[in-house]
Amino acid sequence: MLEHGHTGFIGMQYRNHGDNWVELGMPWREDLVGDPETGVLASGPIISLLDNATSMAVWALRGAFRPQVTLDLRIDYVRAAAPGKTVIAWAECYQLKRSMAFVRGIAHDG
Repeated sequence: MLEHGHTGFIGMQYRNHGDNWVELGMPWREDLVGDPETGVLASGPIISLLDNATSMAVWALRGAFRPQVTLDLRIDYVRAAAPGKTVIAWAECYQLKRSMAFVRGIAHDG
């Protein structure tokens, strides 16, 4: 799935998963930079990476794909990702209800 569409365009890569968690990566690329003076990645691709990782964590816990939507995505930035480094997103689904899942995640540059 990661080689198609938007995920393929921004270069998301599968790294690992467990029963309720998923880890994805996104290598730094110049065309994803938001600030050419510093080389810092734009926030959009990082948000997409986290959104995909959290969705896949739900699928991991369910044991199957099921269409879903993101209702509330809150991101707190501590600092920008270092230029030239791969961004890694790790997400877990910590509670699954009949029609709602609760997830949390982190994105870092190593």
